[in-house]
Amino acid sequence: MSAQTLVYLVRHGECAGNAEKRIRGRVDFPLNETGKLQAQAASVGLSEIHLDFVYSSPLVRALETAETIAKPHGLPVSICEAFTNMSFGVWDNRKKSELASEDPVEWEHWLNNTELLRVKDGETVDEVKQRSFAALNKLVRKHEGKAILIVSHREVLRPMLAAALGISSPYMWRIHLDNASCSCLSYTPERGYTLMKSNDTNYMKNVGLLNEYD
Repeated sequence: MSAQTLVYLVRHGECAGNAEKRIRGRVDFPLNETGKLQAQAASVGLSEIHLDFVYSSPLVRALETAETIAKPHGLPVSICEAFTNMSFGVWDNRKKSELASEDPVEWEHWLNNTELLRVKDGETVDEVKQRSFAALNKLVRKHEGKAILIVSHREVLRPMLAAALGISSPYMWRIHLDNASCSCLSYTPERGYTLMKSNDTNYMKNVGLLNEYD
């Protein structure tokens, strides 16, 4: 059997867009104070695993998280545009409560027909799935037998996990990922992707950093 490749998938720490319950999309929120503490907790929690490469979305909340995690490993962080957050077009930076009130039909589609919704000037979830999964497959082929960590966003990691595991639509609300959580996939050409761990937040529970934000 071919060498196993490990892929750790980390969601960025909390930012103001999370705390204010906004559609984050491509808005470049930095980590807030809680997010910085979450990233540091993830860094400590993941410091004992072996890593060969670290990749990140270009958005600063993901990049700050990735750099914090990579530091104990002495690794640089490579930017991968394919892991940037989903574009919500005209919804970007809008409060969810406002959208639910002002545009209830489309908001209902987001909640119940998520994969089919295209907001004006935005992407569909399936488009995000295609670009992110293609990038994941490219990295796995490039770094066969190595350990890779990717820091990205909820609306990227959930479709990518669904693609890797063959979860059919509707899939978005069947995968839960907390801020700064870590999931892990293993890959071999013979077996494809296997889920080894999902939404691990044990390193944050010890310091009281889990929160109610999505």
